[in-house]
Amino acid sequence: MNERISIDPNICHGKPCIKGTRIMVDNVLGLLSGGYDFERIREGYPQLTDEDIVAAIEYARSVVNDEEIILLPN
Repeated sequence: MNERISIDPNICHGKPCIKGTRIMVDNVLGLLSGGYDFERIREGYPQLTDEDIVAAIEYARSVVNDEEIILLPN
């Protein structure tokens, strides 16, 4: 897992967060999908770095890439 992402059952109910914050990966991805650029995200979350935002994207990519698809018979 990316060193900038943490999953702790005691923080945000175990949702993946940017390490050292309570900013969930899902929040960052939602802002990106809403058209926010890195600068605008950092305005709302000044503790984030570009590397943190990239880590959120890379984490999501790895989850999708590692997803196992099981086809069920008809």
